[in-house]
Amino acid sequence: MKRDLNRLADERFDLLVIGGGITGACVARDAAQRGLSIALIEKNDFAHATSAHNSKLIHGGLRYLRNFELGLVRESLRERRIWQRIAPHLVQPLPFLIPLYGAGWKARAQLAAGLALYDLLSFDRGWLDDPAQRLPGHRWLDAKTALAREPALEGPRLDGAFQYYDAQMYSPERLALECVLDAVAHGAAVANHLAAGKLLLTGGRVEGASVTDAFSDARFDIRAKITLIAAGPWADIFLAGALGKAASHKLMRSKGIHLIVRSMTRSAALTVAAGGGHFFVLPWRGASLLGTTDTAFAGAPDSVGVTERDIADFLGFIDAHLPAAHLRREDVQHFYAGLRPLVDDGTGDTYDASRRAELIDHRRDGVDGLFSAIGGKWTTSRQLAQKTTDAIVSRLEKTAGPCTTAGARLPGAPAGPFATMLQQEKNQSRHAGQLEHIARLYGTRAPQMLALIGESAALGEQLSPSGDLAAQIVFAMREEMALTLEDAVMRRTGIGQLGDPGAPVLQNAAALMANEFGWNEDRRAREIEAVEANFRTQEGV
Repeated sequence: MKRDLNRLADERFDLLVIGGGITGACVARDAAQRGLSIALIEKNDFAHATSAHNSKLIHGGLRYLRNFELGLVRESLRERRIWQRIAPHLVQPLPFLIPLYGAGWKARAQLAAGLALYDLLSFDRGWLDDPAQRLPGHRWLDAKTALAREPALEGPRLDGAFQYYDAQMYSPERLALECVLDAVAHGAAVANHLAAGKLLLTGGRVEGASVTDAFSDARFDIRAKITLIAAGPWADIFLAGALGKAASHKLMRSKGIHLIVRSMTRSAALTVAAGGGHFFVLPWRGASLLGTTDTAFAGAPDSVGVTERDIADFLGFIDAHLPAAHLRREDVQHFYAGLRPLVDDGTGDTYDASRRAELIDHRRDGVDGLFSAIGGKWTTSRQLAQKTTDAIVSRLEKTAGPCTTAGARLPGAPAGPFATMLQQEKNQSRHAGQLEHIARLYGTRAPQMLALIGESAALGEQLSPSGDLAAQIVFAMREEMALTLEDAVMRRTGIGQLGDPGAPVLQNAAALMANEFGWNEDRRAREIEAVEANFRTQEGV
C-alpha cells in the first residue's frame, strides 16, 4: 500500500472520502468493492483518533435496551457477528460478568429480563463456522461461583453475577487498517497525512477538495463527483470552515478516558453499575483496560487529552464501586482520551444520547454533491458504510454491484478457525513465542511480514514485551503506509499500546525508520518526542 499523490491529483473519482477513521475506511472498502473509483484521505494517520481511543469492544449495546432502541441493538448484534466472521484474528469473544450487590429481587429480575431480550435479539450469535466464535447465552452465577471465577468481585452483600458475552478487538487500529488495505486491493487511491482544506465549489456543487501534504507542503486538488465527510468529531467544524457557514446538523462531543492498569481479573470482563452509569474492567493483552468516562466536551477536538484530575477522579470512582480494586496512580501504566461524535438531540446528555448514525445529504444546505456521515459506533460502521454507498450509487446514477462487505473476509482473515491458522504458523515459524501476538495483528499476512527477517537477522529482534519485532517496523513502512514513528509504534504495532516502551525501544524503532527514510538526527529526535507525548498527561506527567 503506497501513497500515490500523482494519481490523486490527476484522476477524477466517483467518490472522495475525507476522513480515515473506521467510517471512512468502511465506506472506501464497500464502494471500491462495488466498482466505484475511490479516493480516501486522512489529515493525520488512519484510525488515529476516535477509532483507536475507545474500549476496544465490538458489542451489541446492552445498555441501549433501557432507551428501547431495539433496532440499534439488533443492528449492533448482527454487525458483531459479521466482524467475528470477516476478521476472526482481530475480533474474539469476551465473557462479561455483571455483579449485583444487595440489589434485591426486583433489580435482578429486571436485569434478567434485559439479558433474555439481548439473547433473543442475538438469535444468530451461533451462526459462525468457527465453534470458538459462537457466543453462549446469559446465565446467573451465585456469589460463591462468581467469586471463584473472579475474586475481584469481592465486596459487601455480593448477591452473585450475571454472565453474558460480547466481543473484543485485539487492535482497533489494525482492524481499520485492514479495511483500508482491502479498499486499496480493490483499486482505491488512499493517502494519510494529507489534509483537506477548502471544498471545490462550482455553481453550488462540490467537486472535490483542495489538499495539503503534511511532509512537503505540496498543494493540489482532488476532483470527485461526490464528496463524503467522515471526519468524526471534526465533521461539523470542517464543514463550517469549508462552506463558510454552519451546517444544518449539529454534533455533541463526549470525552471518554481509558486507563490501562495491572491485570485485575482472571479472564472475564466486568460491567459494573455505578451512580446511574457503568464502567468496564476489560482484560486486554495481559493487562486490564478500564473504561470509560462520558462527559460533554466543548473544546477543540485536537486539544482533547487526559489530565491528572481525570485519572484521580476515575480511579476514585472505580474504587468506590469495586471495593476489591484498590487502585492507585502508580498502577496506571497508560491512559488515553477519545471523543465520541454524537448526533445532537438537544438534551445535552451525552451518556443517554443515542449512538445512532446519520447520513446527511447537504442539498438541505443548498450544496449538491456533498454528504456527511455522522454519529454511529465502531460496531455498526460497516452497516453505515453500506447505507452510505447505496445512497452515493443512487446519486451517481451508476450501475454498481451489490454490497459484499458482510461476507468478504478482510486481508488477514484466515479461511478457517483462527486456532488452526495459529497452529500452522507456529509449526512453520522460528518465532513461536511471539507468534500469537503477531498472528492476531497480521493474520494470514504474518508470514509475509516475518519473511523480512531473511534480509537481516537483526529484524528478528524483539522490541517490546508483548512480542513485537523489528521486522514489523520495516513492514509498516514498506507495506502499510507508516510515515511517522507514531504511525508505526502506536498503530501498526503493539509497541506503544500498553504504555511507554522506554527510550531504548523508541530509539531502535526510530533508527530503523531513519535508515529507510533518510531521516537526520533532528528528525529522529522530533519523531521520538511526538511518540513520547502519548504517554504524558496534559500537565506533562
